[in-house]
Amino acid sequence: MVQDQETKAILCARGGYGSIRLLDKIHYDLIKKAQKIIVGYSDITALLMAIHKKTGLITFHGPMVRGFANDDYKNWESLLCLLSSQDPITVGLNKCSVLMPGKATGPLIGGNLSLICHLLGTPFLPSFDGCILFIEDRGEAIYRLDRMLTHLALTGKLKGLAGLIAGQFEECGDNANVNILLTRLATGLGIPLVAGFPIGHGEKNLALPLGLTAELDTEIMTLTIEDACVR
Repeated sequence: MVQDQETKAILCARGGYGSIRLLDKIHYDLIKKAQKIIVGYSDITALLMAIHKKTGLITFHGPMVRGFANDDYKNWESLLCLLSSQDPITVGLNKCSVLMPGKATGPLIGGNLSLICHLLGTPFLPSFDGCILFIEDRGEAIYRLDRMLTHLALTGKLKGLAGLIAGQFEECGDNANVNILLTRLATGLGIPLVAGFPIGHGEKNLALPLGLTAELDTEIMTLTIEDACVR
């Protein structure tokens, strides 16, 4: 499902912590009926994933209100483009690093790695089968990232994954060490992997829709969102 263009949007002002406490208290049938556009990232990952899982609605991993002006308003412009375009949207990957080449097509799903791991074992985590997973994080030591990625792999949730996109890992140590962990994971799964995608807690935080089909192509260095997010 996609949201009706006439409904209002919920734009989160900030992240923080605690959104996971709300998940078993939300009336998801009312959210499905209202079909509002919901945008956020970081701790809001829990809400975005739970709402998508329980309602089938497209939710949006994107800039908070406090970050609209970042990167000379390009974050805000990317969100507006995503919400208003009726044509496929292509994002260039020329500034990203290809750690595992290949091509993948599937629904986009993802957000903050720590929140994704904390949703494991709950009824609020969507299936990753056939999906392109995107992840980002902030302030996590390299050993904690290793633990979280290994945990995800051991659960078996990633076995049907089509592709992996790594966003920004701010204040998580040397990016080279993060890329080693990510490459190890993608190699074991046999899927393409791109690192350095402009999402997360850095200055750049482009908007991505959870649940819409996209194509990741490392040969021509593009990520293409194939369907309109809102109609």
